[in-house]
Amino acid sequence: MGRRDVGDAGPGEGGAAPQAEILACDPDAAEIARGIEMGLIDRGDTRLAPLVEGASLVVLAVPVLAMAGVMRELAGCLERAAPEVVVTDVGSTKAAIREAAVAAFGRMPANLVLGHPIAGSEKSGVAAADPSLYARHKVILTPEPDTNPAATARVRALWECCGAEVLEMAVERHDQVLARTSHLPHLLAFSLVDTLARQDERLEIFRYAAGGFRDFTRIAGSDPVMWRDIFIANRDAVLASLDDFEAGVARLRRAVERGDGDAMLATFDRASHARHYFESLLNQTSYQAEYQMQQHGKLRYRASPGGGVTGRIRVPGDKSISHRSIMLGALAEGVTEVKGFLEGEDSLATLQAFREMGVAIEGPHQGRVTVHGVGMHGLRAPSGPLYVGNAGTAMRLFAGLLAGQAFDTELTGDASLTRRPMGRVADPLRLMGAKIDTAEGGRPPLHIHGGRTLKGITYDMPMASAQVKSCLLLAGLYAEGETRVREPAPTRDHTERMLSGFGYAVHREGDTCWLEGGGRLTAAPIDVPSDISSATFFLVAAAITPGSDLVLEHVGINPTRIGVINILRLMGADLRLENEHEVGGEPVADLHIRYAPLQGIDIPVDQVPLAIDEFPALFIAAANARGVTRLRGAEELRVKESDRLKAMADGLAVIGVEHTLLEDGIDIVGGGRPEGANYGGGRIDSLGDHRIAMSFAIAALRAGEPIEIDDCANVATSFPGFIDLARRVGLTLEERQEAS
Repeated sequence: MGRRDVGDAGPGEGGAAPQAEILACDPDAAEIARGIEMGLIDRGDTRLAPLVEGASLVVLAVPVLAMAGVMRELAGCLERAAPEVVVTDVGSTKAAIREAAVAAFGRMPANLVLGHPIAGSEKSGVAAADPSLYARHKVILTPEPDTNPAATARVRALWECCGAEVLEMAVERHDQVLARTSHLPHLLAFSLVDTLARQDERLEIFRYAAGGFRDFTRIAGSDPVMWRDIFIANRDAVLASLDDFEAGVARLRRAVERGDGDAMLATFDRASHARHYFESLLNQTSYQAEYQMQQHGKLRYRASPGGGVTGRIRVPGDKSISHRSIMLGALAEGVTEVKGFLEGEDSLATLQAFREMGVAIEGPHQGRVTVHGVGMHGLRAPSGPLYVGNAGTAMRLFAGLLAGQAFDTELTGDASLTRRPMGRVADPLRLMGAKIDTAEGGRPPLHIHGGRTLKGITYDMPMASAQVKSCLLLAGLYAEGETRVREPAPTRDHTERMLSGFGYAVHREGDTCWLEGGGRLTAAPIDVPSDISSATFFLVAAAITPGSDLVLEHVGINPTRIGVINILRLMGADLRLENEHEVGGEPVADLHIRYAPLQGIDIPVDQVPLAIDEFPALFIAAANARGVTRLRGAEELRVKESDRLKAMADGLAVIGVEHTLLEDGIDIVGGGRPEGANYGGGRIDSLGDHRIAMSFAIAALRAGEPIEIDDCANVATSFPGFIDLARRVGLTLEERQEAS
C-alpha cells in the first residue's frame, strides 16, 4: 500500500517531488522485518486496518482463495483510506476475485481495478524480490464498464513505472486465455514431474534429462498452494482447456499406435511453425487474436539522396504464385515440392492457415516448402478464425476455396486489410449459393458458412481483377456444373496456369475462362519465379539513376504481369530480357536494365490492368521523366492497401513534384534533368502501405534532400530483405524504430 505524505505537485509542476510511504501487511512479522531491512518497504503490520489509514493505493497480492477473507477485511476499513484511494490485485484468475469483491462490498467498487501481471518466479517470499521482474512483461487489466477511468489510469501508470506493457480485456476472456496459456501448462508440468518422480528409475530419469525437459518442468517448482487455489478458482476454464488437450493427445496417441507418419508430422509441424509464426506476428505487427495488442512502435525509413544502382540480384519469389502453390498443393493428392517460396508475412499466413486446417507442411527453409496434400475434401475445420495478415490476395482466394467446404470458417486480417472491400468476391459467391457474412461496408472479417451446395454460374466481372477471377474458379472446383468468368480486360492468369499444372482442365477463349466442378488435383513440383512487382522497385531505381547497370535474375514475365516492362520501354528505358525460359508453366527471364533518359507518355489503357500493383513505383519514374505522364482507367488503385492514387499524390506534393490528381488517374510533370535532383525531400506518410514506402525510398536517388517515410513495417509482408538488397545495389537507406 502506498500513502502520499508530502509534495503533491507532480514532476515538472514546479513543486516538490512527490513522496510516498510503501507499507506492507503480512501475517508473518519476520517477513515484514526483512522487507524493512532490505529497503523494500517503509513499515508494515500483521493487521490490515492500521495500514489502510490514509492509503492512496492498495495492492492485494494474496492467494486467490484467501482473497475473499482479505476483501471482507478491506471492506470494513476502506473508508479510512484517502478519498482518491484505488484498489487493485495481482491474481491470475479474475472471475473468482470479482465474485469475492461483490460478496464483500455488495457490488464491484468503481475504484477497484482487477489486474494480472504475466510474470513470476518459482521463488516466493520477500527474499526473492526482483526489481526487474515485470520489465518488458505484460500486465492485463480487466476493468468493468463502470470502473472509474481515473482509477484504471492510475493502475496502468503503476505497472508502466515497473517497465511493463499494459493491456486490457474482459474478465471472462482473461480467464479463458490464461487457462490455456498458463494454467494448463502448469498443470501438465506438475503431473509429468509427479508421474516420473514416482517411478523406480526416477533418479536416472532426472540425472539424464535434457534441457528441454528441464525448461518445461521448471514451472513445476512453483508454489503448490498458489496453484491449487488457481485451479480451484478457475476450474471451468481449466477443465475446458484440459478437455481440448486430452483430445489432442488422444489423436496423437492413435497416430503413434498406427505408425501414421503424416498425422504425426501434421501435428508436430503445425505446432513448430505456429510457435514461430505467432511469435513473429506478436513481435512485429498488430496481430490482435488473443490479447488485443497494439503495435509497439512505428518503423521509419530515411533515404538519403544520391547513390548508384549496379550489380546482379535476385528478388524474393512471386507472392501471388507462392499463395497459390500452398492452396492448390494442400487440395492436391500427393506431395507438392515448392522452390522459391516467398517467406514474407503474407505468404506465411497462408501456410499457417492450411496447417490450422489439418495440412502437414514442411518448411519453409531457404525457399523450400513441402506440402502433403489432403485432397479436395480433406481439409478440417480450424479451431478459430483464420488470420491472413495483410494479404488481400489470400483473403479473396480463401473465400472461394472455403465457400465449398463442409465447415464454417471466419477470415480476418490486420487493421489495413479490414478496411478493404470484400463485396466484390462475396456477392458473386452468394450467386453460386454460398452464405457469407461481412462487416459493415462488405469488409472483413468474413464469416463463411459451410455445407452449402454451390452451383456454377456465368459471371461478367464489372472490373478487371485476378483475385475475383481466381476466387470464383476456386469455388467452381466445388460447384455443380460449369463456372465461367468473363473479364473486361486481361488480368494475371497464375491460377489457371497452376490448375492446369496440377492436372485440372481449365479452358479459355477470348476474354472468358471456365472449368467444370468435381475434378481432382494431382501434386506437381513448383518453382516460384521472382516477383516482378518486387523487381519493379529496382527496375525504376536503375531507370532513373545515371550510370546504373543492373540485372534482376529469374523474374516472372507472365504476359498478364509485364505491364511495367512495356510501360518503362515506352518511356525510353534501356530494358532487355535475357535467358528467357519456362518453369512450371510460368515464363521467366533475367531483366537487364541500364540508365537512359525517360520521356513522359500517355500510359496505354490496355496496360493498366497488367501493371496495377506497379504504379506507385512507376509514378516515381514519371517524376523523373521529361514532360508529362498521364494515367487513366486506374480507379482500382483507390481500393488497395491504401488509396494509392491519393497516397502517392500526397507524397509527390511533399517532395515538390507537380501533378494533377483525377478520380481514375493522375498527370505527373516530370523533372527530366539528366543529372542532379529532380525534386526535393520531405516526410512521407506511407499509410502502412508497403508499395508506397518502397516507392519513395527509391525516389531519394534523385532527390535534393533526404526523404523520410513513416509506417514502413508492412514492407516485410511483401518484400522481406528489401533494405538489404537496396543497400547492396547502392541506395543509402536507414531503418528507425520509434515508439508509438
